[in-house]
Amino acid sequence: MREEVKQTRRPSLRFNEAEIKLSLAVMEKMEKPLELMYYLMEREHEKPFVLILISAKDIELGSLLKSEKRDTDLLFEIDESKNLFALICQETKVDGGYRFAERLLRSLLLNNAHTLYCTEMEVRSTKYDIKEVIFKSIESYINAKKEKKESEIVFRSLH
Repeated sequence: MREEVKQTRRPSLRFNEAEIKLSLAVMEKMEKPLELMYYLMEREHEKPFVLILISAKDIELGSLLKSEKRDTDLLFEIDESKNLFALICQETKVDGGYRFAERLLRSLLLNNAHTLYCTEMEVRSTKYDIKEVIFKSIESYINAKKEKKESEIVFRSLH
């Protein structure tokens, strides 16, 4: 009987333990940098930025991202064991971020990376709470993995 109850409850859970822990890691690493981005947006009359979450297996992802990013892009290692990184691309709209992500994906695939997931969130204003930006971003990433959108770019925009 106990096993039946456990099985009926499981599908109703939104995130499993690993996904919640991953969300907390993203929150821990990204909250302060996003506060700074919000400050700059408010001071500079709301120039948009793009937040990218990207992971891949069998490649030195951090090294590749360091070589591909601009000096103004901010790179953060979120989870070493999952090879998950975040990039903040300042003064970037969704189309520029998308082209950058396409270039990254091509480079990763040429270097035999696999199990590649990439989500992109354009933030155009500071009207969303920073935590909401982070949660929407991690939700997109987790959903991309659940929906098996491997080697695709999943993007959203917050106006």
